[in-house]
Amino acid sequence: MNTLQAFLIAIIEGLTEYLPVSSTGHMVFVSSYFGIQEDDFVKLFQVSIQFGAILAVVALYWKKFFDFSKFNFYIKLAAAVIPALALGKLFDDKIEAVLGNPIPIAIVLILGGIILLFIDRHFQNPTVDREEDITIKKAVSIGFWQCLAMMPGTSRSAASIIGGMQQGLSRHAAAEFSFFLAVPTMLAVTCYSVFLKTYESSQMKGYELILKSDENIKMFLIGNVIAFIVAVLAIKFFIEIIKKYGFKPWGWYRIIVGSFLLIYFTYLK
Repeated sequence: MNTLQAFLIAIIEGLTEYLPVSSTGHMVFVSSYFGIQEDDFVKLFQVSIQFGAILAVVALYWKKFFDFSKFNFYIKLAAAVIPALALGKLFDDKIEAVLGNPIPIAIVLILGGIILLFIDRHFQNPTVDREEDITIKKAVSIGFWQCLAMMPGTSRSAASIIGGMQQGLSRHAAAEFSFFLAVPTMLAVTCYSVFLKTYESSQMKGYELILKSDENIKMFLIGNVIAFIVAVLAIKFFIEIIKKYGFKPWGWYRIIVGSFLLIYFTYLK
């Protein structure tokens, strides 16, 4: 992977991480199309640049994250992230195996798109419009919904937003809580990938792969900066779209992209 390829992957990560369109599906296609070799550093890079996307949420909602007088907010996030931490560790190897097969990812993209076409119609009477009104029980339920995103192609954002709306949240409240929940979830995954996980081919920890060369350090830093900038713009854009049009545009987008990927990896690759 060269610097330009790292730049492209970081743009994809920042652009798609908080949209209900699956960042994994997009990165699998970009990596395949540009012939990016799936070595240990590339696998680490695709996860570690989530840190830049995490900082985008913290920067945009800094008043929420640093209002220590509202301790209940942190309790809800901690409770909601537990299911993903437990199941993520349990199924880590199986998830990585699926990443090597883009066909299931494309199919899940299409199926998720079909669901998004009808989600606004199904959840028409929300009862919760503010984070303060989300109970810990609802937060945990959304956390379990988020676990559906362990199937690559599902989209962590889509799963948690649908879970929020199923729990009575308005689409705006569900989207924002999905952003908030992403911070501890993605931070845990990133820290595990960088500091704890030993990569099979190289038998090195993530931070050892990053520090292995000046080029790796440069790509890691550039990737996180680009992911941060693009994620800030993507979050603002997404909020405005769902306020005006709901989730149907994202449903059609997933169906179109998923169909294209299915054709590409079945007949053209």
